[in-house]
Parts: sequence; C-alpha cells; structure tokens
Amino acid sequence: MENCWDFLEWLGPDTSTRVFMCLNEPADLVRASAVSQSWRRFVILNGFGKNLCLRICPEVSNFTRVIELRSSDKSMEVGSSTAIEWESLEREHKVYTNLSYCLVSPKGKRDCIVDAISASSTDNYPDESIDNTLEPSDKVDARPSYWSSGGQIDPGVPETLTYRLVSKLCIIDEIKIQPFKAFFQFGNPIYSAKSVRFRMGHSADDNYSWIYVSPEFPMVQENVLQSFKLPRPVLCIGGIVQIELAGRVQKQAIDGLYYICVCHVQVIGRPLSPVLEVDINETVGNSVLKYFPDASSVQDEARESQWHAFAARIWHLGAGRGWNHAILNTLLGPADASDDEDGPDEELFA
Repeated sequence: MENCWDFLEWLGPDTSTRVFMCLNEPADLVRASAVSQSWRRFVILNGFGKNLCLRICPEVSNFTRVIELRSSDKSMEVGSSTAIEWESLEREHKVYTNLSYCLVSPKGKRDCIVDAISASSTDNYPDESIDNTLEPSDKVDARPSYWSSGGQIDPGVPETLTYRLVSKLCIIDEIKIQPFKAFFQFGNPIYSAKSVRFRMGHSADDNYSWIYVSPEFPMVQENVLQSFKLPRPVLCIGGIVQIELAGRVQKQAIDGLYYICVCHVQVIGRPLSPVLEVDINETVGNSVLKYFPDASSVQDEARESQWHAFAARIWHLGAGRGWNHAILNTLLGPADASDDEDGPDEELFA
C-alpha cells in the first residue's frame, strides 16, 4: 500500500478536472465519486454533475434553483443561506446526477402529447380542428379526420399547431407529422407544408416563452408519418410544444387557395415526472427543479407488485393445467416472489 498513489494528487486539480470533464456517462461519474472520500469530495466541489447535465442539454441552465423533497422530511433548498454549504453541494450533486441519468436513459419513450391547445387558423371548425391530429388514423367512423388551415392566396403564409405535453418536464428527441391526403377530392391531393420547425417552452396567460427553437426541416409531399429527429435530445421545460408549418405546396381546385392539412402528430420522448418536476414563476423569472427520490421507489414497487400478481396468476393456471414447472420457473422465476434478484443500476443514483 506504500506505493499506491491517489490519482487526483498525482495529476493535480487542473489536470484531474480535465480528465473528469471527459466523462460523458452519468453512471461513470457516479462510480468515480464512489472510489474514495477524496474523489467524492472532488466531484461534488467542482459540480461535475451539473456540468454533465449542461453538456447533455443546455436547457438545464434555465434552472435557478434545485430542491430535493422527501416524504419523510422537510424540503431543503440547495444553496440556501440556512443550509450547511457541504450538505447543499451534496444535495445539488444528487439532484443533477439523477437528472443526467434521466436525460440519457432510453427507457419509456412514448408520444408525450396530452392535449391540443390551439391552431393559428382553422378552415372548418370543429370538423377540421387541431383535436383531430391526436387521432392515429386519417379516418374515424369512416369520416375523414384531419386539421385544415384557412385558405391563403400567398403560399408563403405559415401556420402553427400548439400542444401541451403530459409533463412540464419532458426529454424530446423526435417529432412525427403526417400530412393529410384528401381522398375525397379529385386527384387525391396532399396538403403538406414545405418545411417544419419546432419550439419548446412554457406558457403563462396565453403568452409563450420559448426555451428551444429547432432548425428547419424539409417536409415531403407524401401521406406518411414523417419523422423529424432533433439534432440532440431537448429538455422541454414547461411542457409546451409548437409546430411551425412553413410554405404551402397544394392549391385547392374549388377556390384556388393554398392550404396546409395534417392528420396526425406525435411528440416522441419521455416525461421525467414524478421523479423530477419544475415550478416556473414568470413574475420573477425563476425555474425551480424539484427532485422526489421517493417517487421512483413507489413506481418500482407498483410495477413489481403488478408483475408478481401476473406471475402468480400464470403459475396458478399453469399448475392446474399440468404445465411443465421447469419451463414456468425459467420464464417467471421462482414461485415465491420475495426471492427476486437485485435491482438495476438505477440504485447507483439513489
């Protein structure tokens, strides 16, 4: 042991910082902080957890404070004057390392839209309203289902569709849009836009604040669900997404006006609630990140309980019908659900 050297002491703080800044995986940073007390102190004092979050998603810079909330104790504001400085830094490290894990996790991706807020114009309300874009098909009960803009002489007039997401904190990496093919018109015209662009942010009193604006993506004039991958995952703080449809390519024969029509929209990503939530105060310009460590264990227990109930039911049915117990044991695990294996790597972030 006499010949052992502490990596940090040998390289010095400046070079060590450069090395730690090369860690791009949250789990690697957590493991590094668990090597020794000196390594943990170095990681926490230099705020590597927050820095990693900022590198993954620059939108993290909008958080003015972070708070950890447990059901068993009172909340503690990170960095508050009443907290001990080291305890505050430890809490900040814990919150941001958990956030960084959520940002890179591929689990649970889904369509995050929960509600259609508004469209910049609608040709025939409510039959052609934005609500129709939440339907997965361009027909509902044999009737066409789509949103249509108002008609314009100028094909350059843009339109917008605005949606509310399932959570005020969502990580979004893809948006899908399907232009509408008017199968009831001569020639089956497709009323697509020339290009699309996306904005993400929050709202207050019908006023929107956009934290992220995407590049412009070309749209093809095809009746398919077109995928628009963002250059990087985006943290939507506030849970509002607006789609800007620029340029019109299809003129309607009956009136000679240009329209844009969309039959389906999806915003693909992952809500971060209930483990992470945000409070936005427009008056003072604060965005407070809230971390609920107990929420993840509650979710895990609920999923585990549902699986155990399902497995027990299959065991009961299988045993009654003479199914092979070795096969059941391989597929479902032991009949005694209390003998489960250890949990996943998420425990690193507890």
